[in-house]
Amino acid sequence: MSNNDMKHVAVLMGGFSAEREVSLSSGEACATGLEKAGYQVTRIDVARDIHSILNELRPDVAFNALHGPFGEDGLIQGILEYLEIPYTHSGVLASALAMNKDLSKRVAKSAGIPVASSLVMNRLEAAEEHVMTPPYVIKPVTEGSSFGVLIVREDMPKPPQELFSESWPYGERIMVEKYVAGRELTCSIMGDVALGVTEIVTKDGGWYDFDAKYAFGGSKHVVPAEIKRNIYQKIQTLSLKAHLVMGCRGVSRSDFRLDDGLMGTGELVWLEVNTQPGMTPTSLVPEQAVHAGHSFEELLRWMVEDASCRR
Repeated sequence: MSNNDMKHVAVLMGGFSAEREVSLSSGEACATGLEKAGYQVTRIDVARDIHSILNELRPDVAFNALHGPFGEDGLIQGILEYLEIPYTHSGVLASALAMNKDLSKRVAKSAGIPVASSLVMNRLEAAEEHVMTPPYVIKPVTEGSSFGVLIVREDMPKPPQELFSESWPYGERIMVEKYVAGRELTCSIMGDVALGVTEIVTKDGGWYDFDAKYAFGGSKHVVPAEIKRNIYQKIQTLSLKAHLVMGCRGVSRSDFRLDDGLMGTGELVWLEVNTQPGMTPTSLVPEQAVHAGHSFEELLRWMVEDASCRR
């Protein structure tokens, strides 16, 4: 019997954030891949009793396929630390920091990583009048997968009025960020190695929203990205720097905008680091791993063997 056969991996998926469906898709893909790689796998749809379930199950490793609040903000990581169950991806502090768009941008900027100018405020304050000259982007401070993101275009006389809605589900604090035109680029880190750079081209030329991220045909991924070699290498360098300065572990993915069009400024800005990148069939990290010579099963095996506590 191989070491893989003896290792019991609990795949944590689902949960109760806005990204539940994405997480279920990621989790199922990972669970199937881990079984193919020879591991004993238990699928867990995470609910509020996850502590009791994990304490009874006592897996060798928890593979974290959760997305969004509770899954990638340090909370589930804290439970796994308390139970002393080794887990994949980043630890408590890095997860909490990266999930907060405001604080992570401050840390990135302090490390010399270029970021777009931004303000953080209450959503009602941002709804009353333009607090920044359009175009700009409104983002919830602690959400992922483009949930709650609003693009404010130059011809809009006032901010999006859905910010006033009593049913707004994305928290009271929002970030107003300068809109940077140009290409959407992303680069994954595996351990301490930057993988390839992917350009994301949306189907209709629009922005990279939820459907573009997860729907088949929603976007086209060009890897390696067809950009100047020095810019390609700079994105790899900045992605690794962001990974390290945030204290990330395992796999992470940094997103960028590059304004290199005919009338562009040439500006390159870092948007955010994702400590729990999607692992669905359309996801970027598995594609970049394949480009680097790692099959999906090899990537998953590496992540399981990299799992630890006190990350």
